[in-house]
Amino acid sequence: MRRVTIVLACLSLILLPLLTRAEGGDLSQPDGGRLRAKKIKNQYIVMLKDDADVDTDSDYIVKKRKGMLVFKFKHSFKGFVATMSDQEAATLKDDPKVADVVQDEEMYIDAKRDGDVTAQAQILPTGVNRVNAESKTNKGTNVEVAILDTGIDSGHPDLKSAVLGGISCIKGEAALQDGNGHGTHVAGIVGARNNTIGGVGVGPEIRLWSVKVLNRQGSGTWSSVICGIDWVKSQASHIKVANLSLGGTGSAGVDCNASPLRKAICNAVNAGVTFVVAAGNESDDVKNHVPAAFPETIAVSALADSNGTACGGGASTTYGADDTFATFSNFATLPADKARLIGAPGVSIYSTWKNNTYSTISGTSMAAPHVAGAAALYIKANPGKTPAQVKAALLAAAEPGNVNFKTECPTGKNSHAGTVTHPEGVLRAEGL
Repeated sequence: MRRVTIVLACLSLILLPLLTRAEGGDLSQPDGGRLRAKKIKNQYIVMLKDDADVDTDSDYIVKKRKGMLVFKFKHSFKGFVATMSDQEAATLKDDPKVADVVQDEEMYIDAKRDGDVTAQAQILPTGVNRVNAESKTNKGTNVEVAILDTGIDSGHPDLKSAVLGGISCIKGEAALQDGNGHGTHVAGIVGARNNTIGGVGVGPEIRLWSVKVLNRQGSGTWSSVICGIDWVKSQASHIKVANLSLGGTGSAGVDCNASPLRKAICNAVNAGVTFVVAAGNESDDVKNHVPAAFPETIAVSALADSNGTACGGGASTTYGADDTFATFSNFATLPADKARLIGAPGVSIYSTWKNNTYSTISGTSMAAPHVAGAAALYIKANPGKTPAQVKAALLAAAEPGNVNFKTECPTGKNSHAGTVTHPEGVLRAEGL
């Protein structure tokens, strides 16, 4: 990787493969927020009807059932989370103020790291290099991005001037601390500062909010994630992008009322927040994983890129040859999903880590913040655009299946020929 002390330049991303992907591949789980969901015993997410009063009705409903309140939701939808016996929970739907009840689920992430690195003279991470962000004059100045994750190490020298504040949905853990490292890594990909040490983010003047929804072990619940979304919705006048490098098993359902998680995201999107989410690391169809399955989001798959440039000239990676679809990455088979998935670098991505260090990690968790950063750059250049317009602009700038990467590669030099079944095109985003 080459050294850099300059400002960031032209942005490109990789469009997710548009063809059908065969099952299989390397199923070892790199970091990327893929979760093995299991039900939380005696804990329930309750959606209230529109005429309900969240404070009065939730208190009454829970007290009547001898339960205990965990969260109240007032912004993304009217509702609450409570613990109670299964027998008492079975009576919730009989309450005239209750619209729906869903048992809470666990979420957690697995880390797959190459290792920690101490601070050094600044280098250009291959991911930021590959998306051609290193000399773009638009640096995302003061565009605010929420990182819903394990928190952010706000004292990190590459991030301390970027972090505005935050909120914690994890009891006993502060928002501006990160005992895991995952959230700090994601934050650095979006907005690490262009100084003299470490790395640099896609938008080195983006401002960040730490929204802690996973604990130091990388664990959380659906309700803790909704808690974070609820807060982001309340701040939608100034927070314009939310990155969720996490997920779980499930489907989109029929509409925004299909689940509490989708309802929360739908209402935050309607308030003007663009949601960028990790596609997942199971080498599976995104339709089976949420929130990536939700059509309101921009879901992001991972590209293996070892040298930060196109044309397949770099060394092979742990998860595939240079410039190929990462073997672990989830994909799309439904036409509607193919039309809204974007790919970005997600293998051996160098970024900030907890305790003032740096680390390299692989996963769609790392691909997503490249796109979140790109969304922020577009919003900076085009203030007032809706999430649908942001998504459309990113997708419109892409070229599906262009074998020569829009003339980046010599004639006949197709990095995908004979190597993968899903040729990605390159998103040329000079106009963002």
